[in-house]
Amino acid sequence: MTFDQIALFVLFGIVFALLVWGRIRFDLVAFAALITGALLGLVPSNNIFSGFGHAAVIIIALVLIVSKGLMNSGAVELIANRLLSASRALSGHITLMSVVGAGLSGIINNVAALALLMPLDLEAAKKAGRSPGLSLMPLSFATILGGMITLIGTPPNIVIAEYRSDALGTPFSMFAFAPVGLSVAVCGIAFVALFGWRLLPPHFRDKPKDEGFAESLYSAELKVSKVSEENPVSVGDLYPVAEEKDVVIIGLIRNGRRIKGFARREPIKSGDFLVVEGDPKAIESFMGAAKLDFAGSERHKGGLGGSALSLAEAIAPDSARITGTSAFNLRLLYGHGVTLLGISREGRRIQKRVRHETIRPGDVLLLIGTQERLENAFSWLGVLPLEGRQTGMIQRNKAWLAIAGFILAIAAAVAGFAYLPVALAACVVLYAATGLVSGTEVYNAVEWKVIVLLGSLIPLGQAFENAGNAQLIADGIVAVTAGAPAWVTLAVLMVVTMTLSDFLNNVATCLIAAPISVQIAGSLGVNPDPFLMAVAVAASCAFLTPIGHKNNTIIMGPGGYRFGDYWRIGLPLEILVLVVAIPAILIFWPL
Repeated sequence: MTFDQIALFVLFGIVFALLVWGRIRFDLVAFAALITGALLGLVPSNNIFSGFGHAAVIIIALVLIVSKGLMNSGAVELIANRLLSASRALSGHITLMSVVGAGLSGIINNVAALALLMPLDLEAAKKAGRSPGLSLMPLSFATILGGMITLIGTPPNIVIAEYRSDALGTPFSMFAFAPVGLSVAVCGIAFVALFGWRLLPPHFRDKPKDEGFAESLYSAELKVSKVSEENPVSVGDLYPVAEEKDVVIIGLIRNGRRIKGFARREPIKSGDFLVVEGDPKAIESFMGAAKLDFAGSERHKGGLGGSALSLAEAIAPDSARITGTSAFNLRLLYGHGVTLLGISREGRRIQKRVRHETIRPGDVLLLIGTQERLENAFSWLGVLPLEGRQTGMIQRNKAWLAIAGFILAIAAAVAGFAYLPVALAACVVLYAATGLVSGTEVYNAVEWKVIVLLGSLIPLGQAFENAGNAQLIADGIVAVTAGAPAWVTLAVLMVVTMTLSDFLNNVATCLIAAPISVQIAGSLGVNPDPFLMAVAVAASCAFLTPIGHKNNTIIMGPGGYRFGDYWRIGLPLEILVLVVAIPAILIFWPL
């Protein structure tokens, strides 16, 4: 072996060891490796930062922003809420959640799909009085499986498609992954939903204990914008929706006065305010379901309406400007474009109008506004924002706009009218122009650690292939399987890739395994496409550990999982994937 080959093997060995160790951020490890490779002359100087402009990097970033826009519009919520119910039996609930999760993962990024569905699953578990651990792992695995169906569902598919473009001249199309991905997803979901969850440890079947933690309950005022005279609505008509969304209707305000002892049959009129009690997410969800607004919402119908709004929680200390007075007296809405939506006061219900209530030290305030205006209001009011306690306001009136923009972008790319990154970029511009994503959210939606990882490893992967290292590994795998049919070599490649993906980032695994797969196909004199497809499937199937895929990491805390719980479902699932994927690849992508 040459010096470059030895140096690259050592460098990648160190990178893999550090990634498995996990004590140093993976993006820092990858970037340091890139700079080291450049200093050693392993990566040409004109190619050092080329990975950051690679199409795969751009597509992944754009998909994350588009996913955020679809979630902000309520388009994804619309689908989920119409299909999901907390009253189903556990097996039926897991089946439906898994199918919905897999379907959404084919449309949006699979991490975004899990982020949307996990709160619904946790709420269903709470209402059913069971451990969320019974259903969260099947849901996570289903979203991973669903991401295999389309090009944009998961980063490994994007990496493989763009690598094919570099190596063979054309990328895989949007739905090239569907025949194999759908076969694997259907069988995998059937397993986790009907049988897999039963393999979890027995303690998950015990009734969960009350840990004494509860979200702050706010008294909030929601505005009735318009009521049809032909179809009048009473307070009682909204009780089923309120119960479903976990809020309590505690008052009715008309002409600035609270109606005492209002009846369920009391008709609701335009301009009335409903006083409700609940946590921020429940209030926001009820607001959407009941088609209610907030005080000052008319100010957000014009220019300000183009901005994404958020609910934020903050504590009022004794020294705060708002302590001892009210939001109305401070002209918070008209002076700062921020509305006080609710107040939480040690479990006590607020008796006055929320905006007219005198704020006391220790009160927790629920404020609504744009990100920038909220930050300015926090500083001006002297309140202390609660870290991590911010809820995005869903712009449900733009759901069909978001869906139409996304469908047009995908259709343009599939039909060949526009290059996929350009089509997705146009969709992002539409979302930003219509306020579905704010300028801040455009940047916050992108997972920059993954972007740096990918941008750093692409030039190193190219150097690894150009130096002949990929060919050496390919020759080794071919030698081990000498005399066996080509599908055996394909199976070995999948097992190796799948094992690496269980402990490394799946993007890193893909970047190394992709050139090896092409070299193996070249050595065997067969079509490289089935080997590339095998890497795409295997790199996505990280089911044995909580560190192999971000979705597995996300559910670890809420589900109460230990490191060793994952293999109970993950090992038989990975074996099933191999059994289903290998014949499916050979049928749809013949050697």
